[in-house]
Amino acid sequence: MITKKQYVEYLVSTPKNCTCTYLAEHLEDVSHDVVNDFLRQKRFMPREVWKLVKDRLEDSKDACLIVDDSVHDKRYSRFIELVRAQYSGNEHRVVRGIGVVSLVHSGGTDEAFYPIDYRVYAPDLDGKTKNDHFQEMFINAIDQKQIKARTILFDGWYASAENLKLIERRHWTFFTTLKSNRLVSLSKEHGYSHLEEIEWTPDRLAHGVIVKLKEVPFKVRLFKLVAPDGDIDWVITNDLDETVTAQVAEDSSDVRWQVEELHRGLKQLTGSEKCQCRAARAQRNHLACCYHAWVSVKMKAKELGQTMYALRESLFSHYLRAELQNPHIVAC
Repeated sequence: MITKKQYVEYLVSTPKNCTCTYLAEHLEDVSHDVVNDFLRQKRFMPREVWKLVKDRLEDSKDACLIVDDSVHDKRYSRFIELVRAQYSGNEHRVVRGIGVVSLVHSGGTDEAFYPIDYRVYAPDLDGKTKNDHFQEMFINAIDQKQIKARTILFDGWYASAENLKLIERRHWTFFTTLKSNRLVSLSKEHGYSHLEEIEWTPDRLAHGVIVKLKEVPFKVRLFKLVAPDGDIDWVITNDLDETVTAQVAEDSSDVRWQVEELHRGLKQLTGSEKCQCRAARAQRNHLACCYHAWVSVKMKAKELGQTMYALRESLFSHYLRAELQNPHIVAC
């Protein structure tokens, strides 16, 4: 037999190999088939992540939710059921992999963020788009989890009219980016135009400009954020208060980066991309255990006052010290 606790501890402890075979080789009286059966027969659900973190959230009306997706690279896989061709933001191209949409709760500080929900993107199996998952997790966070936060951050992929209208109906505030080809209107007289066609005065750069989006029945405040390298982010919010400035919009973009930290950590610290099981249920259970492993490392790192990467590296430092004191392979 093997338990979820054992599997999660294996993901945290193994240096690079996350296969069923490698785990079986390091447990007594456990075969590869036992580990494989464990992953195929169990049913770990996203709600288990919520149970792990709900008492640790710094939740208040000043907190926020963050949504983004990530592709777990499986470019060399040909028989894993959940693998499909999809665009990867990290690779900036289409790759074969398993897509996952994550919902993160942030208390606003660098350390105070945790995943509270996620969905595997598998439209061939459930018929759901990424926007469907976005809406499902958002509604669940409000109605079931009763989150106190009232702001949600996401990138342009999720800035559809339907998503924006849903957030507005629920009386939440959003900050999101727009693609440069999005049409906006400054007034009824001028009609709709591309973002690049707007004249950006110093006052507009500092305080934004009120615009109307096509198919969105309410106005938003648009900001043009120019990075030092010249890259431009077009950010909108439905908070029309005059205190909302370009600095506020930029701060929201900085907080939104926390979901990227989660996705990077899942891949680098828990081996989320390395499971070779073919069955969809096995891959889902592996990913569920990866989220559990990430939360476990996060909590321990916070307790010790270390970064998650320093904490995991220390596991192998203990091994190296032991080997240097009593090497198993002695130099000739």
